[in-house]
Amino acid sequence: MADYDYVIVGAGSAGCVLANRLSADGRHRVLLLEAGGSDRRFWVQVPIGYGKTYYQQAVNWRYTTQPVPGLNGQPSYWPRGKVLGGSSAINAMVYIRGNALDYDAWERAGNPGWGYKDVLPYFIRSETNALGAGPYHGDSGPLYVADVARDLHPICQDFIEAGRQAGLDRNPDFNGARQDGVGPYQLTVKDGLRMSTARAYLHPAMGRPNLHVLTHAHVTKVLCEAGRATGVQYERGGRRLRAMANKEVILCGGAVNSPQLLQLSGIGPSQVLYAAGIAIVCESPAVGMNLQDHIGVDYLFRSRKKTLNDELHPWWGKLAAGLRYVALRRGPLSLSVNQAGGFFKTTPDLAQPNMQLYFSPVSYTRAAPGTRPLMNPDPFPAFLLGVSNCRPASRGYVRVRSADPFESPEIQPNYLSCKEDMDELLLGVRFIRELARMPALAAIIEDELRPGRQCRTDDALMRDIRENAWSVFHPCSTCRMGPDPDTCVVDPRLRVHGIRNLRVADASVFPSLVSGNTNAAAIMVGEKAADLILSRGEEDEA
Repeated sequence: MADYDYVIVGAGSAGCVLANRLSADGRHRVLLLEAGGSDRRFWVQVPIGYGKTYYQQAVNWRYTTQPVPGLNGQPSYWPRGKVLGGSSAINAMVYIRGNALDYDAWERAGNPGWGYKDVLPYFIRSETNALGAGPYHGDSGPLYVADVARDLHPICQDFIEAGRQAGLDRNPDFNGARQDGVGPYQLTVKDGLRMSTARAYLHPAMGRPNLHVLTHAHVTKVLCEAGRATGVQYERGGRRLRAMANKEVILCGGAVNSPQLLQLSGIGPSQVLYAAGIAIVCESPAVGMNLQDHIGVDYLFRSRKKTLNDELHPWWGKLAAGLRYVALRRGPLSLSVNQAGGFFKTTPDLAQPNMQLYFSPVSYTRAAPGTRPLMNPDPFPAFLLGVSNCRPASRGYVRVRSADPFESPEIQPNYLSCKEDMDELLLGVRFIRELARMPALAAIIEDELRPGRQCRTDDALMRDIRENAWSVFHPCSTCRMGPDPDTCVVDPRLRVHGIRNLRVADASVFPSLVSGNTNAAAIMVGEKAADLILSRGEEDEA
C-alpha cells in the first residue's frame, strides 16, 4: 500500500491533463491509474487507425447499450477508450469546443465560474492552434490543433459550396467568434500522428519523480471513512492493492466508468445499490442519471467524382497512400474521415445552431459486422452526409448490474424518447436532401444509395431514422454538476456531494451536452479542475 497526495482514476481526456498539471511543480505526489495499457501502438498513433481501434478489445471497453425502444429495440454500440489517453486515443479527432451559449447555460444552471467567459481561458491555455494566437486561440498549450484545409479531399469543397448555396456561410473556424456555417474541421493531429491527451499532456510529464503512472490497474472501489474518501482499491496482475490519498481522489473515468465506480463504492441511488447488493455509503440519487448523447443519421450518395473510396479501395491505392504517409506524414492516413461539416439552425428563431453536419469523402457500407474498415472502403465512389442534434432532450442512465466491478454496467440512453429529438432529426435529414439538390452536389451525385429516393414521406423518413440512427459517441452528464445534491452529483467545484476529498472531472460532470464533439470540453474540464484543486481559483469553502 502506497500513499500519495492525489490519486487520479482514469488516464483519459481529463485524467491526463490532471496528471500533468497536479505534478507540474513537484510539490505533490500523484498516482494515475489506468485500466488499459500503453498508447504506443501503431493503430492508435496513425489517425486513420481509429477504424481499427473501433472494435479492438485491447484499447476499447466496447460497451453495448440495452435495447433502445426509440431505435426499434436495437442496442447501440459504444466504443470507449481503455488505454492511456482514453477516448482521445481512439476517437475521430475532430476538435469542436461547443457553442458559447452552452457554457452560459451551465452557469445559469447554478454553476458559477462555468460561463463561456470563464472557460474560454482554459481552452486557450490547453492548445497550440495552427491558426495562431488570438482572442479565441492559444499558441503555447500542450494540445496541438491542426488546420488541415490543404489536405482535404477535393470533394469536400463541393460540400462546402453546396452549403453556401443552401444559405450557410463558409466558416473557417467553428471554435472562433461564431459556430454556424460550413467548413473544414480542425483535428487533433500533429506531424501526421494523433494528438491524444496522452501524447499532449501525459508523456511529457512521465519523467517526473513525483508522478507515478500504473497501467492495467482496474480500480474497483473508492475507499471512504467517516464521509471522506481516503484512497482506492484496485486489481493489477491478479493482486488486490490499495493506494491512499492524503488530499483527494479524483475520478476521470468518463460518463460510463465514473458513475459505475461511484455506485460500486456505495455512492448512488439507494434502489440501484440495494438491487446490486452494495452497502450504502452515501445516498446520491443522481449518480448515473441524466445520461445524454448525440445521435446521428448518415445518408449515402454514389458519386460521379472520385472519392477516397477510389484511393483506398484498390491495393495500389493503399500502397500509394502508405508510401506518402511514411515519406511525408500526409495524405488520407494522416486525417480523420470526418473532414468537413458545420452547424445550422432548423428554424431561424433559434438562438444558436441545433444541428451538426458531417461530411465524409468515403463510405464503407459493405463492411462485415463488427468492423469499420476505413482502409478498405466500398469499391465504388461514394460519400456520406450526416447530421446529429446538438442538444437532445432525451435522458438515459448508467447503473451497475451487481457488485462485480468487472461486469459492464447497464447503459440505457433512451434515444428519441422525446418527440422533439425526432422532430429535429427529421428536419435535419430533410436538410441533407436540400444540400444534395444544390448545384455543387447535384452535379456530382449519381444516386442516393441510402435510404434511397423512394424514402420521402415523414413516416418513411422517421422509420429510417429509428432503424439506422447511431450514437455519435458523446455520452456525458451521468455525474452532473450543480448545487442540488438531489439532482446533481458534484458541486460547481467538482466535489462529490456528501463525500469529502472526492471529485469527478470528466465529461460526466457536464450539466448538459455541448453543441458538438465533446473531447475539447473534457480537456477544458481537466484544466479547470486542476486550478480548482490547487486553489488557483477561488478558495474551497470550508
